[in-house]
Amino acid sequence: MTPLAAAANENLAQISNYLIYSSMAVYTLAFFAHIAEWTFGSRSKVARTAAALTGSEQERAAGAPAVQVRGKGGSTAVLEQPKVVTRSAAGTRDVPDGPGAGGGTVQGDLYGRIAISLTALAFLIEAGGVLARAMSVQRAPWGNMYEFSITFSTVAVGTYLALLALKKNVRWLGLILVTSVLLDLGIAVKVLYTDSDQLVPALHSYWLWIHVSTAIFCGAVFYIGAAGAVLYLFRDAYEGRIANGRTAGKFYASVMERLPSAASLDKFSYRINAAVFPLWTFTIIAGAIWAGDAWGRYWNWDPKEVWSFVTWVAYACYLHARATAGWKGRKAAYLALFAFACWIWNYYGVNMFLNGLHSYSGV
Repeated sequence: MTPLAAAANENLAQISNYLIYSSMAVYTLAFFAHIAEWTFGSRSKVARTAAALTGSEQERAAGAPAVQVRGKGGSTAVLEQPKVVTRSAAGTRDVPDGPGAGGGTVQGDLYGRIAISLTALAFLIEAGGVLARAMSVQRAPWGNMYEFSITFSTVAVGTYLALLALKKNVRWLGLILVTSVLLDLGIAVKVLYTDSDQLVPALHSYWLWIHVSTAIFCGAVFYIGAAGAVLYLFRDAYEGRIANGRTAGKFYASVMERLPSAASLDKFSYRINAAVFPLWTFTIIAGAIWAGDAWGRYWNWDPKEVWSFVTWVAYACYLHARATAGWKGRKAAYLALFAFACWIWNYYGVNMFLNGLHSYSGV
């Protein structure tokens, strides 16, 4: 290690801290904008699920025309009629997707666009904070749990914005994403914060860039899949309630009606988890190779290694179960959430409560 690399640039480290706090402020504004989006969007009645379950042919038509919604001052917004999902996860219900988080009113859609813009701005500021942290020590910015956390939330938001840019219907994810990112950053700055410094000798390897970066990316995508599974459980319960002829509260119903159908959420969660699972497999293999270089053995039964493998097994079981007809729907969603809970425990619990070869976080 050269003398130049031995000391951290305190000015850049402080700039990184300012940027992270600034991103939290903008994420907070985005949070309130998302709340306004759902609140104003909930003022109009959608009732697509009830119409579909009672056999309304007009709502079942996949090619239904666009709906015009008149706002204040005579302005008119055109909202596309959602496509109908022809088969639910359990194969028992035929319901359409909701129009999205703030769909249904001009004002709700306006607040939704503001929320997305603020989220994108906060993402850029937070990414700048991660970059400044890396530049302050001239290394990968994920050498401890604080750095891992700020990078994790940055990648999660970046993935969400990328899906939006690809015209995927994920606006409904915005509120739960921003809320959890604020929680993640709050824990990072208050509990996990570590001064910018050089790495312990075991981490001086190019495998840090490969192994840890893929672990962060996989965790961020697994998080999005888990969010889809949670919302699937709520939406599926709502659809079941309507199918059984029971009523739901006005606000609760308006929120549920704007989510994708249970079938769409089930499929979304499965596809997200299935897409990133091979990369998680590579992450474990890369970690084993790095362990062989650093410690002389590819597998040491270290708690981090064990729980990484437990997480892999849990997701493998989920994917196998989800591909089996009898395990689609709620059972598969519970298994997906269990798998993500294993990842979260590996992320927080192992580093904070267990001792092992990976105990380098300084927490």
